[in-house]
Amino acid sequence: MQTIRDPLTAYNERVKLFANFLNATALGLIGFAVLRPLTESLSNASLSTLWWGATGLAIHGVSHYIMGRIRKEVKE
Repeated sequence: MQTIRDPLTAYNERVKLFANFLNATALGLIGFAVLRPLTESLSNASLSTLWWGATGLAIHGVSHYIMGRIRKEVKE
């Protein structure tokens, strides 16, 4: 017995997987580059901390944009 793959479902799962990858990367970047130095000492905060935090937030925003690419099946 063979099963038929639904191309729309496969596409949506790939979109969700990629968005999840970007989101995890962004949260890891924010955690490692921003929260870790700030928990050690507040004097560790520098311009690079702000830069990496903004980069992490930008990647997180891109993951939200990618989630908007999910398609719906149109029934006629």
